Amino acid sequence: MPQISSDNPFYFLTSVTHKRLPVFSKEPLKTVLAKAFVEARTSGGFKIFGYGIMPDHYHIVTDNGRKPSDVLRYLNGISARRVINYLKENEYTSSLNKLRKEEEGRKDYRYSLWEHHSNTFLITTESMLMQKVHYIHQNPVADGLVADAVDYRFSSVRYWQRKPLFDNEPLVPDLKDIKWKN
Repeated sequence: MPQISSDNPFYFLTSVTHKRLPVFSKEPLKTVLAKAFVEARTSGGFKIFGYGIMPDHYHIVTDNGRKPSDVLRYLNGISARRVINYLKENEYTSSLNKLRKEEEGRKDYRYSLWEHHSNTFLITTESMLMQKVHYIHQNPVADGLVADAVDYRFSSVRYWQRKPLFDNEPLVPDLKDIKWKN
């Protein structure tokens, strides 16, 4: 992999849940989302260098192997199917009702997990990459979910800081594939 540059950018992606519902406030659904991201990465053939799963959104830093819209299509499409199926299988009717969208002419319901206006930010330098990764890792602290970022299970912070990992880490980032200048 070439070094990060304006000719070889990375992308900082953010997707927000429908109506900013805190779908991922509980660990089981965060785990479903993380596993869906692993599946999406494998299916889509892209890298995940950093990530953070928050109650109502996620952040991911990825490479430029695919257009950002394609990466988001994989991430959001696969995760929506896995999360909706989990909610159905576990009879979370109240949660499903909040995600339900009625469409004219249809007798069944459709569900919408993600807002359709995701945010994409181009990363062209190592310092910009570090700024975005730091932001992702401090997000749970800023939101009061943990006092120390390394205590938050659903982010790549332990890998980046070379800290001891949790048993069954939810998602292993592709840090080995980053080519640094020094």
